[in-house]
Amino acid sequence: MSEEDVQALGRMIDNAQRIVCFTGAGISTESGIPDFRSPGTGLWNKIKPIQFQDFIASEEARRESWERKFSSDRTMENAQPNQGHFALARLVETGKCSAIITQNVDNLHQNSGVPDERVIELHGNASYASCLSCHTRYELAELEQQFAKLSRVEPCPRCGGIIKTATISFGQSMPEDEMRRAQAEIESCDMCIVLGSSLSVYPAAGFPEYAKRLGAGLAIVNREETPLDPVADVVVREQIGPTMALVVGLN
Repeated sequence: MSEEDVQALGRMIDNAQRIVCFTGAGISTESGIPDFRSPGTGLWNKIKPIQFQDFIASEEARRESWERKFSSDRTMENAQPNQGHFALARLVETGKCSAIITQNVDNLHQNSGVPDERVIELHGNASYASCLSCHTRYELAELEQQFAKLSRVEPCPRCGGIIKTATISFGQSMPEDEMRRAQAEIESCDMCIVLGSSLSVYPAAGFPEYAKRLGAGLAIVNREETPLDPVADVVVREQIGPTMALVVGLN
């Protein structure tokens, strides 16, 4: 571990007044959740995603989507927060970090103790489902029982709308409220820490770049290079959990 880079990250955090953390798949791979996009090994290289438009238009596509959901291994469901998640929870608890903007859908930030209102999920959440029309929340265990009996998930009993996992699918619009909240947080922060994101998926990846343009300090903790490394104030190419645990004093 580069002691000089880690110390520089610690100084930036100490001097910051309002930090926004931006997290991607890399923070959760340390909890055993596979990266969806890694070349050759990512899950999207093995299974063709179902487009949102197909999910809406086709009962068969919806059946296949739910079949995938309930027959897949439960790695994400069984995953536990790691040191990286707990370190960010500490930053939120102490008031240093005002929000965590995440590309992840695994709910691990909330499971580490971060209040729901401090987590901005740009790509949704895979731990529950909701009606696309009235936004009523449904628990997956209930829907799995229904699917086992009927080989389908019935329309929303409240409004008749289509029920879908609360993730943002390919072809689905980004969530407007979350995008607005993320922009507001970026515009008011004086430091942005990127953790485990390749910064290649837009529009989400535009937020750290925007923070830097507005004058905020930018730190990147990621095992691989990112497009923003040349303009970042600090780059730490180490594991996120041990690095952040050391920086915030979890050890």
